[in-house]
Amino acid sequence: MLGPRLFILYTADLEEKVDEHEICYHAYVDDTQLYLRCRCEDSASAVGRLEHVITDVNHWMSANRLRLNMDKTELIWCGSKHSLSKFGRCAPTIRLGADIIAASEHVRLLGVTLSSDLSLEKHVSTVSATCFGHLRQIRRIRKSLDAGSTATLVHAFVTSRVDYCNVVLAESPRSTTDKLQRVMNAAARVISNTQKYDSGLSLLRHEELHWLDVIDRVRYK
Repeated sequence: MLGPRLFILYTADLEEKVDEHEICYHAYVDDTQLYLRCRCEDSASAVGRLEHVITDVNHWMSANRLRLNMDKTELIWCGSKHSLSKFGRCAPTIRLGADIIAASEHVRLLGVTLSSDLSLEKHVSTVSATCFGHLRQIRRIRKSLDAGSTATLVHAFVTSRVDYCNVVLAESPRSTTDKLQRVMNAAARVISNTQKYDSGLSLLRHEELHWLDVIDRVRYK
């Protein structure tokens, strides 16, 4: 764990460089976010400020034997659907030398997919699709596994993804969390080796699983 800590110390001056432009700054090891708040009519000046700060950051990184990865540099405008509609079909872009960074509707931030309207529908759909893919693979070899081994695989590849950063789902509508609940239901059926329409008590409350519903898992976290 010394590597990430040394990197943070090595790049500590970067925050001061960003503060000179009065831009907000978040960083987690080598993942850095710059953000500011503006009105739609002030987007042009906001773009100018971002271009200046990123240019300075690029110069600082070059001087410190680091490289700004343009392929992983993304731009997103967040706001209400009404506010974003004022941009029309083309949201403002950022130009950095010969590179142009177009605005994206969705970006990944430390494993969480953020949408421009700040909804989590895309994130939940992505997590659900990944989990169901792993469950299909586990189901194919279920006959060769005992319940304990199956549970280990499910926890490693499925429930760990459902629980990852699930606090962002606090107070989310049930229509959003229900997608993850279906994942958990399917995972419980794989472990218990039952089918979707098998009768009986809720598998999530089975005494051998001790699983909470997704909403309760979020509250517990």
